Amino acid sequence: MAKLAAGDDAPAFTLPDQDGVAVSLADVAGSRVVLYFYPADDTPGCTKEACQFNDRLAEFSRSGVEVLGISPDGDESHRAFRERYGLGVRLLTDGDHAVMGRYGAWGEKTLYGRTSVGVIRSTFLVGPDGRVERAWYNVRADGHAAKVLEIVKG
Repeated sequence: MAKLAAGDDAPAFTLPDQDGVAVSLADVAGSRVVLYFYPADDTPGCTKEACQFNDRLAEFSRSGVEVLGISPDGDESHRAFRERYGLGVRLLTDGDHAVMGRYGAWGEKTLYGRTSVGVIRSTFLVGPDGRVERAWYNVRADGHAAKVLEIVKG
């Protein structure tokens, strides 16, 4: 699993959102975008992270930044998750973990001393030129959105 760093080209992708609409990194070319990879809809940490990004969505938008959440969950799960918590963040499905793999957000991880393979909670700020401006790996869900917004605002 190769980790991305500032200056690296952000891997291209096309993934379906909660409504089955294809979303590509190319769709946001020329703008900045936050991609946050999370393990599962409607789990405590992921809910906290999604709600905190959602709470700051207007500020990200005013800064010209789109926020996209990516997990292995399908569109039905994403729709229910968005509805349950009133989320405006678009949620994309990476069911085969291929995009996560290219971003270094899928692989071996250790939790409470146990090693497993899964989603590595990670976030990327991609610049208008398609290059990674900032990469965060193994992030703590609580408070992370505020830290990302701080970087976005400069």
